Amino acid sequence: MNYPQLNLDKENGPLALIKTNYGDIEIRLFPEQAPMAVENFIKLSEVGYYDGICFHRIIKDFMIQSGDPTDTGAGGESIWNQPFDDEFSEYLYNFRGALSMANAGPNTNGSQFFIVQNNHLEDNLIDPMKKSKFSEKVINAYREYGGAPWLDFRHTVFGQTIKGMDVVDQIANAKVDNSDRPLGNVTINKIEILK
Repeated sequence: MNYPQLNLDKENGPLALIKTNYGDIEIRLFPEQAPMAVENFIKLSEVGYYDGICFHRIIKDFMIQSGDPTDTGAGGESIWNQPFDDEFSEYLYNFRGALSMANAGPNTNGSQFFIVQNNHLEDNLIDPMKKSKFSEKVINAYREYGGAPWLDFRHTVFGQTIKGMDVVDQIANAKVDNSDRPLGNVTINKIEILK
């Protein structure tokens, strides 16, 4: 089985360079496994849709979320001006560093996305994962890298961070209010697509 996130040196999909006021995050995209999510992200990035918007939801030891031009967590649209379907792959998982679509339930993808920041796996998750559809290789990868397995097959994974996890960690450490909104400025300056 080929798990692209565990074989990044063999992948040659497009790269996204998320330039933030905290530093740059470089992400390998997976168009083969999640073609609609990747097309949507690339086209929105190329027209400057994400320029100047903030990370509106930050939860340390979980994830950082952005992609909403209204900065409320309730906005944003896909390139098709309507929600698009989930694209779940048995080869992509919400490991630490995964780029995934945020949603409001099944098949409600728009423009919002998050990067998984959690760097460990709770022991009490391992047995349920074994009883579910997780292979030993995937469980071992979660043990090694961390992540958010409870999001698998609920949120479309379409990329993996290859550089800049230190930036993701710095953003995750930003001070937030009771609604997980950052108290200071945490902004995407621009997303460049490198093909």
